[in-house]
Amino acid sequence: MHNAHVQARTLKKWFAPACAVMLAATWLLARPTEAQTAASVLVRGGPLHGANGLAFDSKDQLHIASLRGREVVRAGSRTGAILERFGPTQGVEGPDDITFGPDGSLYWTSILTGEVGRLAPDGTKRTVAVLPSGVNPITFSADGRLFVGLSFFGDALYELDPDGKKPPRLIASNFGGPNAFDFGPDGFLYSPIMFKGQVARIDVETGAITPVAEGFGFPVAAKFDSKGRLFVVDLATGEIVRVDPASGQKQVIAVLPPGLDNLAFDSQDRLFVSSAVDGFVVEIFADGRVRPVIDGGLIAPGGVAVVPRADGGESVFVADWTALREFGNVQGRPLSVERSLIGVSALSSPFTVAPDGNNLLLSSWFGNTVQIWDPAARAIVGSYSFDAPLNAIRFQGDLIVAELGSGTVIRAKAADPNQRETLADSLGEPVGLAATSDDLWVSDRASGKLLQVVANGQRLNPPLTVASGLAAPEGLAVEADGQLLVVESGAGRLSRVDPETGKTTTLIHNLPIGLEGIPGTPPTYVFNGVALGRQGTVYVSGDKTNVLYQLQR
Repeated sequence: MHNAHVQARTLKKWFAPACAVMLAATWLLARPTEAQTAASVLVRGGPLHGANGLAFDSKDQLHIASLRGREVVRAGSRTGAILERFGPTQGVEGPDDITFGPDGSLYWTSILTGEVGRLAPDGTKRTVAVLPSGVNPITFSADGRLFVGLSFFGDALYELDPDGKKPPRLIASNFGGPNAFDFGPDGFLYSPIMFKGQVARIDVETGAITPVAEGFGFPVAAKFDSKGRLFVVDLATGEIVRVDPASGQKQVIAVLPPGLDNLAFDSQDRLFVSSAVDGFVVEIFADGRVRPVIDGGLIAPGGVAVVPRADGGESVFVADWTALREFGNVQGRPLSVERSLIGVSALSSPFTVAPDGNNLLLSSWFGNTVQIWDPAARAIVGSYSFDAPLNAIRFQGDLIVAELGSGTVIRAKAADPNQRETLADSLGEPVGLAATSDDLWVSDRASGKLLQVVANGQRLNPPLTVASGLAAPEGLAVEADGQLLVVESGAGRLSRVDPETGKTTTLIHNLPIGLEGIPGTPPTYVFNGVALGRQGTVYVSGDKTNVLYQLQR
């Protein structure tokens, strides 16, 4: 729960109000200006940047909300094919939960901005209400009344005018974390109460709440089928549970990986479940069998780190916003995954990852933290607060952090990370970090510059501009010969920079990178990372299409 509270504070500051793996089929993305460089898709994730709310329209068409992807997707419930996307162009932004109104209009909640929006069948968009950040669950009653709740960054229940003409009616607050809810046959609203591990019955006229079932890990959704049977999704355990509202008795009908988000029934009572962490959608049969509908895996690949293994191979770690994922370097086989479960786990939404001896360094602007992860113990062994850190690496034993909140590069002492000094300031968007034993560089995404902060062990004040005119430079890496690799997210290319002359050479272009973020989020949003293996193999994350590239020269 502490982790959720840290992330809630961050969002209030920074926001306005079964991995599918491809074998290495070589794909030539560009004609390099130097030696031939081939890029292979080592790992391919799913087509969504996370799957959140689910809903079926009157035609039994499956719709999926993707908060991080900034869209609602219409997909084939049998084939999983993506049929249509509704995003910022249609007025949809950051949808977390969705429902359909009596007239067929699509309604959504944007948890980060506080907007409740409506998209009519003719494509007309309207803002129904703007509530505090945290607006999340949404549903209609049988008589056409619209209800929404606040969760994670708020805790309340409202009734809204579906046409947005009347002001919201606050029903009650401080429930303990309501989430995806539904009306039962008895006319009461049934909701998970996340931070109490309960499912409860709520009287929407008075706000009176009565616990129905207890003992969940972290329940996030409760929905009824057409027969009046109640089903609950547990994010912490991955369980889909059938609950008897009268007795509170529970029956686990299926178990999936933790990180589930929502569920929905079609007109034939086919049950579908989504995963916010892994991005998949599955169908659950009555006997507990699971049928994949939309594949998951990587949903927002950012920073990359390469670590040698005892068997002679290499592990490629990818910071994937909702998880830290480990892959083999030959065929991209998944080796491990540590999921970041809001309200449950200690891992705080990693956006970058870097080697740190036997450990890994993780940074998260979402959680305002830099963490040390021990892969052997599978545990966080250190966690330090920073002001929207965009990156972190180890340099001469100390912790180096690119901090967006202050526009600085900070050096935190190894013996006591709370002892800190500023190495560079007045930076627009310090992002990429790279170092040798005695040299340190940072990329400033806003100015398009690559700066040297430390040379031969000595701080440069002011930093030396190594290269300029770069297009939103993010990830950095140092090659064996001292050349610098930089990911230019604004141009979709990987470039090489000679730090002595500033000469910049394009290695690969037309990379699908630079995913645009929800308004109010940091400019990097996901982060475009690059890392080097022992044999000079280059790994680059592709955030737009959820892939990890492997480049061999």
